[in-house]
Amino acid sequence: MSRLGTLLALGGLALALLLLSQQDFSEVGALLAQAGFGLVLAAVAHGPSMALNGHAWRLLLPRARRPSIAAMTANVWIRESVNGLLPVARVGGEIASYRLLRGEGVAVAPAAASLMVDMAISVLSQLAFALLGLALLAWAGAGVGWGGIALGLVCGLGLAGGFVLAQRADILTRLARLLNAVAAGRFPAVEAHSARIDRMTRRLWRVRGAILGCFLWQLAGWAAGALEIWIALQALGHPVGMAEALAIEALIQAVSSAAFLVPGALGLQEAGFLGLGLLLGLPAEVAAALAIARRLRDLVIFLPGLLAWVWVERRLGRLGGRLRPEA
Repeated sequence: MSRLGTLLALGGLALALLLLSQQDFSEVGALLAQAGFGLVLAAVAHGPSMALNGHAWRLLLPRARRPSIAAMTANVWIRESVNGLLPVARVGGEIASYRLLRGEGVAVAPAAASLMVDMAISVLSQLAFALLGLALLAWAGAGVGWGGIALGLVCGLGLAGGFVLAQRADILTRLARLLNAVAAGRFPAVEAHSARIDRMTRRLWRVRGAILGCFLWQLAGWAAGALEIWIALQALGHPVGMAEALAIEALIQAVSSAAFLVPGALGLQEAGFLGLGLLLGLPAEVAAALAIARRLRDLVIFLPGLLAWVWVERRLGRLGGRLRPEA
């Protein structure tokens, strides 16, 4: 764990504890006890979201070497577990998932290119989902202005557009060429691999059916996450409609992504739940209990995911050089 990651994690934990300490713990505890197994069920309900995202990513891979949906779901599970629990700035999970793809027999260029395109599309799909959440809040009269939604749209499209354009501008090749020049030509293989990955990335962006399919399935995956919120609030004795659940999930995901430097978005995620609860008229104790329920998912889903990652890494280590080296 890096020093910065440690400091951010400790700061986030302190903020989370401070926010939760402002609530009536007896009421929060009673709500959690009342919910009981329902909160475990809410955590397990994250499974469909991971499966949908796995299927979305799978569409970007060559048909001949395309892993099964179960394998891709497991890959997404480990990726989210690493990004959700470790101080890796939401990059370590992508590296782990790339290694898993290689272990499934996917060659270097398709594995890396599909991952990069999947990441870019996820920025676009999450932007669409966040805007849906803002629109639902505005429709519910929660005091969200349409001007703020328009500003969010412009900023989000600028970020996503820059990400996509960088991929289509052979950014890896340019960086590898610079590295090779600085190192006096000692890394020709890196430059060659980067060129193949960039060519594969450009080729993927031209397959419009796969790009659109990936976007739509990712959007479905984000929306499926609202099932966790809906089940948790049902268990806590404060049921809401699916529109409210979608709004909460959309904006909590946006907060978590914006706080990518803070491990697990500690503190900021709790603040998001409390703020959204206030906008939607949820009692503060219910919003606090919902925030704790989301942390239960980390234990039920993501902690086993980390253990699975360790096991898979050991297996890949034993395979060693038997991974396909060609791109």
